[in-house]
Amino acid sequence: MIQSMTGFGKSVVELPHKKITVEIKSLNSKQLDLSTRIPQQYRELEMEIRSKIAQRLERGKVDFLVYCEAIGKTTSAQINIPVLEGYYQQVKEASEKLGIAMPEDCISMLLRMPDAMSTESPEIDEAEINALKKAVDEAITRLEEFRIQEGAMLQHLFEEKIDNIARLLKEVEPYEKERIEKIKGRIIDALSKIENFDYDKNRFEQEMIYYIEKLDINEEKHRLDNHLKYFLETMQAGKGQGKKLGFISQEMGREINTLGSKSNQAEMQRIVVRMKDELEQIKEQVLNVM
Repeated sequence: MIQSMTGFGKSVVELPHKKITVEIKSLNSKQLDLSTRIPQQYRELEMEIRSKIAQRLERGKVDFLVYCEAIGKTTSAQINIPVLEGYYQQVKEASEKLGIAMPEDCISMLLRMPDAMSTESPEIDEAEINALKKAVDEAITRLEEFRIQEGAMLQHLFEEKIDNIARLLKEVEPYEKERIEKIKGRIIDALSKIENFDYDKNRFEQEMIYYIEKLDINEEKHRLDNHLKYFLETMQAGKGQGKKLGFISQEMGREINTLGSKSNQAEMQRIVVRMKDELEQIKEQVLNVM
């Protein structure tokens, strides 16, 4: 069964003083396009995490995020008092020189100044490392499950559209013989209207056969039917078939376009337009397939 490149996964693990949340989402892309946001204390694990994501997800525009929340009163953020003292003295001097009153909520203003807060990056122990790795694995697994569900929906859509094109292809057959007879009749009728015109009937038959053969669509019908079957077979091969399905849909488009250019009849052209509509929906969604 095929898989979609669209997915989302989330995992949360709790430690005695910290909660770690891992989120990962993916959209369609021709190759793996990975963007990560990881807290400074986990930077040494970034390459391992990126390698794991690349190995398991293979393709897609992937956004990976890790963030931490302190539990209880423990926090790594500290007020940088010496920096605040420096800012306060500068504000006080400016107030005296300019004759402007000091701000009423001075402390709030000072806390928003650069470097007013300092964040320490404490050493992480093995338990925290294992907890993070577990969260990463769980988030990726949930994204993979999401991709499988989306893939099942896409496969159902493709099967429906392929079936519609195959049905429309059969609807062409009743008009095929009628079309040839009409074309032949129009040519003979046009020749009969030319006064005092004589022609070699044998040569005329040869030219007629040559012209009608150019309008014959049996090869296009046969190739399109094979492409439809090959598309369904390829979907059953599992994930990693997205590019191949895209190539097959392009070949289907070429045969449908040739059918349209050769049809030379309003009824057949309407059928071809409906085929193109079904195929366009396939080509639009096949971009999301792994």
